[in-house]
Amino acid sequence: MALLIIGIVLFLGAHSTRMLADSARSSLISRFGENAWKGLITVVSIAGFVLIVIGYGQARAYPLPLWTAPLWAYYLTIPLTLIAFVLITAAYVPGNSIKAKVGHPMVAGVKTWAFTHLLANGNLAEALLFGSFLIWAVASFVYSRKRDRANGTRYPAGTAARTGLTVAVGTVVWVIFMMVLHVRWIGVSPLGMVMAPSTPVADPPAVVEPAAEGEAKAVAPPSENNDEPSVAK
Repeated sequence: MALLIIGIVLFLGAHSTRMLADSARSSLISRFGENAWKGLITVVSIAGFVLIVIGYGQARAYPLPLWTAPLWAYYLTIPLTLIAFVLITAAYVPGNSIKAKVGHPMVAGVKTWAFTHLLANGNLAEALLFGSFLIWAVASFVYSRKRDRANGTRYPAGTAARTGLTVAVGTVVWVIFMMVLHVRWIGVSPLGMVMAPSTPVADPPAVVEPAAEGEAKAVAPPSENNDEPSVAK
């Protein structure tokens, strides 16, 4: 758990310097150069990400449950993660209307992703990981929008073609991740978690025991109305 916490602090801390210490950040950039600053942030981010992966893997081996996620939370992950992927894609496709309206779709996508994963996971490790990312994303989005208003930042209006491309690319990546990559990288199938609760559990097979007189008895499993097994001769 310690590695997970250290990784979260490093990764989110590296992406919070403008929000928490903008003057110190500007001073370091003017002293060492923007490339050196970006290199430092990249190294710290990678180190934090590696520690998150290792720490989360270790924590999952010894889960500490805090709450049981309701069934509706699993179903809600499907549309919300799709929205998150489209938002994140909007940060990289120029000229789309989503970026023009949201302003910071990357942070909005992370916020949506963290929120839905926090709903569907009730262990301590998940609460630390997704809860931290959710708090950071909310704070970062509010700060970024406030900075845009203070600076008079306006994002150009997007076109329908670029917006459609953004939605299409985000949806395709989401399908690939949900169907293939999530289970390979994380070890859990999101669609399997949604469908598993609705799968009926078959009754146990009857057990055949030899009778005292040499005839076979079929011992059926207990019924709902009777705790004792029924015996058919």
